[in-house]
Amino acid sequence: MMRIAQFAAALVSPRATRRGAGIISLACALVLLFAAPASADFRLCNNTGSRVGIAIGYKDSEGWTTEGWWNLAARSCETLVKGQLVARFYYVYAVDYDRGGEWSGKAFMCTRDKEFTIRGIEDCLARGYDRTGFFEVDTTEQRSWTVQLTESTDQAPQSPLPQYTPLIPSPTAGQPAQPKQTK
Repeated sequence: MMRIAQFAAALVSPRATRRGAGIISLACALVLLFAAPASADFRLCNNTGSRVGIAIGYKDSEGWTTEGWWNLAARSCETLVKGQLVARFYYVYAVDYDRGGEWSGKAFMCTRDKEFTIRGIEDCLARGYDRTGFFEVDTTEQRSWTVQLTESTDQAPQSPLPQYTPLIPSPTAGQPAQPKQTK
């Protein structure tokens, strides 16, 4: 019984309290020293019911690069570029494996059917690659960014609109439609 009392007294003694505070301070300093920096990535989320294939293009200090393929399951996300973003603009091409169709654009870059990393965007066909149209993503120089792929049939909920929702009136004969001004 005496040993328990001595142990309890040692825990609350000023010397033990100082020693405990020092250990806690050291532990906190080590956690801060080795803590990982805030995540900064370029992510893509597949919000469709299909599997999709993703290719990405970007310009870094060495020039243009295109990379692919990431295969994303339905309703899942993937980090395509890990770490702080190196460019303001990224370019994405995606293909729907299950239903057909694609997400594309007018920025043409090189791709191929199998996994790839291709430097340069010129003369794709002459170099043995496909020439593919990517859509542009402006990250507005944010440290991280997420792109959401949705199905073209995705629409707003079919529930009735609330009474206060401003609607665009249909044009009367000879007059163009004007958006309704609200405050």
